[in-house]
Amino acid sequence: MTLIKSISGIRGTIGGKVGDNLTPVDAVKFASAYGTFLKQNINKERLTVVIGRDARISGPMIHNLVVNTLVGLGIDVIDLGLSTTPTVEVAVPLEKADGGIILTASHNPKQWNALKLLNAKGEFLSGADGTKILEIAEAEAFDFSDVDSLGTVTENDAYMDIHIDEVLNLPLVDVDAVAKRKFKVVVDGVNSSGGIIIPKLLEQMGVEVVKLYCEPNGHFPHNPEPLKEHLGDICKLVVEEKADFGIVVDPDVDRLAFISNDGEMFGEEYTLVAVADYVLSKTPGNTVSNMSSSRALRDITEKHNGSYQASAVGEVNVVELMKSSNAIIGGEGNGGIIYPEIHYGRDALVGVALFLTHLANQTQTVAEMRAAYPQYFMSKNKIELTPQIDVDAVLKTMTEKYASENISTIDGVKIDFPTEWVHLRKSNTEPIIRIYTEAPTQNAADVLAERFVGELKQIAGI
Repeated sequence: MTLIKSISGIRGTIGGKVGDNLTPVDAVKFASAYGTFLKQNINKERLTVVIGRDARISGPMIHNLVVNTLVGLGIDVIDLGLSTTPTVEVAVPLEKADGGIILTASHNPKQWNALKLLNAKGEFLSGADGTKILEIAEAEAFDFSDVDSLGTVTENDAYMDIHIDEVLNLPLVDVDAVAKRKFKVVVDGVNSSGGIIIPKLLEQMGVEVVKLYCEPNGHFPHNPEPLKEHLGDICKLVVEEKADFGIVVDPDVDRLAFISNDGEMFGEEYTLVAVADYVLSKTPGNTVSNMSSSRALRDITEKHNGSYQASAVGEVNVVELMKSSNAIIGGEGNGGIIYPEIHYGRDALVGVALFLTHLANQTQTVAEMRAAYPQYFMSKNKIELTPQIDVDAVLKTMTEKYASENISTIDGVKIDFPTEWVHLRKSNTEPIIRIYTEAPTQNAADVLAERFVGELKQIAGI
């Protein structure tokens, strides 16, 4: 089954049977549920929703279905067309809209698409709101508008430029300092909207851009998740071009990875670490990342006399904890930067502009900068379980076994040892336990992972 309904939206593969995949019927049903939810909860004569999409091949089809479904509900649509997730998040409050939908399956391969749902603040919906929308969709409790009350569509293709302006106007972004350094940067836009917006941003900061896979045609030239095993081409090109570094984004431009000047991965986990180091040096304060993210952020935060906290996995959870702890910056170890000064959402543009400003104020190369940060190494594994196994009971047994250690059960089980940690959590969508470990060496992280895989299998009786 490749249709996944969750509190954050609906995603699936294109084609196939209704209810099993993301078919046109499913797209209309879910857009109807979202629009109905807004009408039930917002007391206004006319509602407005902002819509944008990434460059997936299925994008125009899903886009037309969703836009016209909202029109049928009597909701006005501001259509950004080809856009990015953070651009839509910025546009919703600027337009004083009542919500937003981003049509993107983020880092999933080209056969996938999804509807990501936003509230009036341009932030992802809460779990409670997401649950209500799923219930409305299940009941098909829709009431469409009559012919005199249909919604309107206003096209606005200016928001990528507006988003860039919002980023460049941030007090901690120093365009002049960056321009003086005459940086040369390679950009891999994975043939989606990042191929338009990231080069534009860089050029406005006086950076020489070398484009790789920047045609927004939706034909992803490699797996679009920005992991080392998918990025051989840009690693090679950075060295060949003698570039200062490389930038990789996913199709909807909320995740950001850097390639160092030596062609090595800077490390997705260290995107947030480097940007936070700069931000905290100028505006000291607290930080937040999720439990599966590197301990290096904690170290950097404490270096600047701030306080670090870890949330449950998921952007909504990170944002909630950032708000309650007044965090200056936060995000996720997958290269997601959340900088509240502009908005509460992962934003690769913000990450690029702040990183460039940080680099402009250094004499060291990107590789030297990376080497100066606390060194941690991760191992990410999973165990596939049979449906008969009670995952919660397995994790409870593990909690009891390590009760004397520094342990958290906010999201699965995280055990903090003095120099390393392990995070065990069940997948929301499949019978899997994920095992993430981190240690001062790759070997130590791998050994710790093997140990816990063995212990989990023993407890589960596999």
